[in-house]
Amino acid sequence: MARPIRVEFAGAVYHVTARGNERRAIFRDDQDRRRFLQTVGEMVEEFGVRVLAYCLMPNHYHLVVSTPLGNLSQALGWLQVTYTVRFNRRHRRSGHLFQGRFKAQLVEADEYARWLVEYVHLNPVRTRQRVGPIPVEQAAELARYEWSSHRDYAGLRKKPAGWLCLDWLRYWDENVADAQREYRRAMGRWFSEAVPSPWTELRSGLVLGGEALLGKAHELIGKKKGQDEARWTVVEQASAMRDRVRESVKDESDEIKIWARIHLGRERRVVVAREFGYRDGSGVTHLLKKLEQNVASNPREQQKLTHLKQVISSFKS
Repeated sequence: MARPIRVEFAGAVYHVTARGNERRAIFRDDQDRRRFLQTVGEMVEEFGVRVLAYCLMPNHYHLVVSTPLGNLSQALGWLQVTYTVRFNRRHRRSGHLFQGRFKAQLVEADEYARWLVEYVHLNPVRTRQRVGPIPVEQAAELARYEWSSHRDYAGLRKKPAGWLCLDWLRYWDENVADAQREYRRAMGRWFSEAVPSPWTELRSGLVLGGEALLGKAHELIGKKKGQDEARWTVVEQASAMRDRVRESVKDESDEIKIWARIHLGRERRVVVAREFGYRDGSGVTHLLKKLEQNVASNPREQQKLTHLKQVISSFKS
């Protein structure tokens, strides 16, 4: 399995998450949760990391952090190793607790801070399907949930943890009381509106931000030139190709979109099938065969597909 790419520089902001090995629980009870947060506080003191938001779930955690010293891997590696030792000692077990290395996406705070914090804080009450509004009766459960920074942003906790940095409240308002009020109002709307995922805008599997941040990531990755970075470059190029294909056919029929994404964008048939409402890849296979039969007797459609192939070919070269 490829190791997650790390792009580290002073002042970078990240969304960090890690799951339990085999998706098993990393917190068995509240004592484990308190111990993890205690360890987070020690990480802040030891490595100078700033924790801007967090949420603990039974088998994974979310942290939004900034690294004034550019030392993400060192800090988060210490956190996971230290907590694993403490967890194993308490529960008389051995071996890995987390499923590989933590994942970290670079974040452009000015553009995505509000969206990301709200999305992270909604984890305890979001529906399994991740679509549609959250049932309104879940609002009270969210307000009671102790194991995230939601209550701190909402002004519902008397005394936030000393290691939690609430500087991002300014994205709701410059005045703290007004910011907390606006944050509560903003969170309330997700109980009447669908909750969109910020990860639909993730670029190259790594950057939640604009061209400048993506370019900086490219530059730093290019300087490493290791196997993992080379592998990421290939994956990133494939992602760029898929984006180009999708853009090229955005105004075409669903049949053309499916054909182009599978044959030109090299997307998995089953993934495309599900996106277009098919239960599996067999329906798409039938559609493609029918399209090819129609194209064989329609010069205009033949010309359209040939043109698309040329457009994508020129992009490759």
